[in-house]
Amino acid sequence: MSLELINLWYIVAAALFVFGLKQLGSPATAVRGNLLSSIGMFIAIAVTLFNAEIISFTWIIVATVIGGIIGAVTAQKVAMTSMPEMVALFNGSGGIASLFVGWAALYGAGGSTFTDVTIVISILIGGMTFTGSILAWGKLSEVMTSSAIVFGAQRLVNAALVVAIIACSVMFVMNPSTDSPYLYAVVGLSFLFGVMAVLPIGGADMPVVISLLNSYSGLAACAAGFAINNNILIVAGAMVGAAGIILTNIMCKAMNRSLANVLFSGFGAVKQATKVEGEVKPINTEDAFLILEAAQSVTFVPGYGMAVAQAQHVVRELGELLEGNGAEVTYAIHPVAGRMPGHMNVLLAEANVPYDQLVEMDDINRRIEGLDVAVVIGANDVVNPAARNDENSPIYGMPIINVDQAKTVFVLKRSMASGFSGVDNPLFFGENTRMLFGDAKESISAVVGEFKG
Repeated sequence: MSLELINLWYIVAAALFVFGLKQLGSPATAVRGNLLSSIGMFIAIAVTLFNAEIISFTWIIVATVIGGIIGAVTAQKVAMTSMPEMVALFNGSGGIASLFVGWAALYGAGGSTFTDVTIVISILIGGMTFTGSILAWGKLSEVMTSSAIVFGAQRLVNAALVVAIIACSVMFVMNPSTDSPYLYAVVGLSFLFGVMAVLPIGGADMPVVISLLNSYSGLAACAAGFAINNNILIVAGAMVGAAGIILTNIMCKAMNRSLANVLFSGFGAVKQATKVEGEVKPINTEDAFLILEAAQSVTFVPGYGMAVAQAQHVVRELGELLEGNGAEVTYAIHPVAGRMPGHMNVLLAEANVPYDQLVEMDDINRRIEGLDVAVVIGANDVVNPAARNDENSPIYGMPIINVDQAKTVFVLKRSMASGFSGVDNPLFFGENTRMLFGDAKESISAVVGEFKG
């Protein structure tokens, strides 16, 4: 196949990426958008295999089979609660792949200075994306502490790393070769910098980190595309990078924080929230049923606890029963609820919750004072009134869902433990708050049983 024809098919694939990404912006068209993007990626890969520069199809087939098996097994076994960790690993895989592509481009003949620069960029961003994503996976899966890890002179160490990376990169570009010590230095420093960049970021900022690492993986792929002169890789990488940056900006606005604050402040490392004291008011499922039965308007506020309990299906069932009883049912979604962007949307979509019942934070806050019952399921930070009232709190200033202003609040939790960020929540001690302790799925199933019984 001629290069002109290959580039023509690349244009078709790029157009499918654009249309697919556009349709991913609406829940009603997201499935179609995902399909279009998948077709575009299939075309891009298939056409690339017709490139005359392909050396060995044997290794391509072997890698495809191995990758396909790993992907199929992982997709079947991964739980919805582990979706953020899987996304982190996907980002890391994209980063290390870009690093290897950029490195391999060194073996091509007659590289220009521009090509050498793009090789360094792909290696640098790919390496830091890989180790940063692995560290994010460790924090999300709690194989290590999820809190911010800071130490004295940390910023000076990071600054020294940046200077060393720039110096080694310049020295490599001046005399590029596959066995250059500066090449290995850039690889090693990029790995170290990825760790140091994510280390001071706490659990509450994980949605921002996930979207930012996703952007990094796209930028690394874009640079690798320039390194090997592959147009579709440039386009796809640029789109992923831009989309990730836009999403990161949305996440930061949702927390009323700048990106620099997220990356360099060390969440919760300086500020300590005022200690919350009071008496909680527990409630049993029978009393919860009686209150919900009389309610005319109910909103569910899901958080990571709903994902852990796998309660989304019984939540949807309870919502349908409430609707059948004459209540207006909504699902209030905070932009950073869960541990990755769109986490709650994915869970509720899996349970076939109608899209039009999902309400964004600003919309639900405008009418929350008139709601009879707000049911908080495993959420903590996104409904914490300390964000409005406690200037000493690490989350002060973050927009929240004002559930404390509803007439009655049910909070479903296993215990009084604080959320992923480790910040106490005065909502639990509110006059209109009732705590329904236990596994969320079991508790809601019991309420559903009361309705059916």
